[in-house]
Amino acid sequence: YKEDLSNMIEENITSNASFAAFSHTSTARAILITAYSVALAGGGIGSIAMSFVLVKMNTLSVTTTAIINLVVVHGLLLLTVPFRLHYYINKEWIFKMPFCKIVSAMVHIHMLLTFLFYVITLVIRWLVFFQWKDKVEFYRKLHAIAASATVWVVVIIFLVPVFCVEYGRSGEYNDKTCFKFHKELQQDSVKGLNYTIIVAIACITCVLLGLQIFILVKVARKFSFSLWSHQEFLAQVKNLIFICVIIICFLPYHLFRVYYIQHVNDYNQLESYNEIFLSLTSLSCLDLLSFVLSGS
Repeated sequence: YKEDLSNMIEENITSNASFAAFSHTSTARAILITAYSVALAGGGIGSIAMSFVLVKMNTLSVTTTAIINLVVVHGLLLLTVPFRLHYYINKEWIFKMPFCKIVSAMVHIHMLLTFLFYVITLVIRWLVFFQWKDKVEFYRKLHAIAASATVWVVVIIFLVPVFCVEYGRSGEYNDKTCFKFHKELQQDSVKGLNYTIIVAIACITCVLLGLQIFILVKVARKFSFSLWSHQEFLAQVKNLIFICVIIICFLPYHLFRVYYIQHVNDYNQLESYNEIFLSLTSLSCLDLLSFVLSGS
């Protein structure tokens, strides 16, 4: 009886320790589960629907190639979302720390690649608008594959090793918890990298928004009498979908990140806020669904 009792006490202590390590409140947990569930459902439907649309297209435009890569990026993130949901629902990570690093890194890689493909798509559409190019397309499928492969090789060589090897290296982390790598922010090199990415994304977003507003004003002056019935104006309005996704999903996380880096050790609840803002970036997966529904 004493042995059974001691085993029960030890199990309770272990269980309580694992739940104590899960630092999110019930409210934060509900927000995280909701955000990732919406991203998984809407992103999955949008990716499947867009895949059918792309199969029917014969064009080899750079924009189409960027959207194909966007489908792949969203798909890779969505494959990791069920593991996040399992953790937030059960309050315990059961898939070992190396896989935790992969799942944790994927949301950051997804965000950076999505931002990159948005910028490429907008720049190509603007080149056509300013008549610098009649149309921008690849003349062979091999060229499109080579361009896409170049982007992915760069990601695999530079981004993946940084996240998967260096991520979570400077501190000791509990195998029962995941996505708690805030100790890395104590390193000056990590802080510098974060600040560089934040400034770059914020500045590029401002440039994109300013240029799109300039184009909309220019088109509005040209077709002032039949504005909403003109295809060119509607096409430029649809470009705002990309910029709105950046502003709504990506920018809040990066702006909060500045405060989070400076006060990461001040109080524990900041970690939950950071995770909530990070979960908003996954909602960018809904972009494909919005493209299909709007006929963009």
